[in-house]
Amino acid sequence: MAQQVFATKGNLINARRSLKQAQLGYELMDRKRNILIREMVSLSDAAAELSAGLESTFAEAYSALRTANIVGGVITEEVRQMPEDMSVELSCRSVMGVELPTVSCEKQKPMLRYSLSETNSKFDRAYISFIRAKEMSIRLAEIENSVYRLSVAIRKTQKRANALKNIMIPTYREQVRFITNALEEKEREEFSRQKLIKATLKKNG
Repeated sequence: MAQQVFATKGNLINARRSLKQAQLGYELMDRKRNILIREMVSLSDAAAELSAGLESTFAEAYSALRTANIVGGVITEEVRQMPEDMSVELSCRSVMGVELPTVSCEKQKPMLRYSLSETNSKFDRAYISFIRAKEMSIRLAEIENSVYRLSVAIRKTQKRANALKNIMIPTYREQVRFITNALEEKEREEFSRQKLIKATLKKNG
């Protein structure tokens, strides 16, 4: 590609400018990639911890619900009395231009929504555990979606950084070298020609 560029001072200035911009672009892409990787690693650690806690919480909730059904009979009617939660809200936050979801819900305090005479303590425990599991599920969904978006952004950033590092920067660097060498060669030829002309004029004079 460098061989197709005309060796002029204007093209040399443009090549140097393009090289500088490509190098700056690579530095920015590399910095963005590192920030996104740190964010993803942090969220991945949180997701692993939360996932383990959620699994045990669900196990506790279903175990308590199973026992409540055994002790007090099927509690379908009591379950139907639980209100639907409509407080979940979705917004976004930006990390280096990557939109990450932020899911929030109103903190739900356990309230008596069923008859104490028709239920038992195991049902209470299941109720509380499922509330906690819901809150943990919302947080885990937020984190896992963020990790996915970050991984996609990291791949794109890495691809652009590689293109700059392995294609654009070497190309512009070669252009600068080619034009510089060509201009220097022209200067040497012009110097030799001028020297020859002066020598000829001096000899003939």
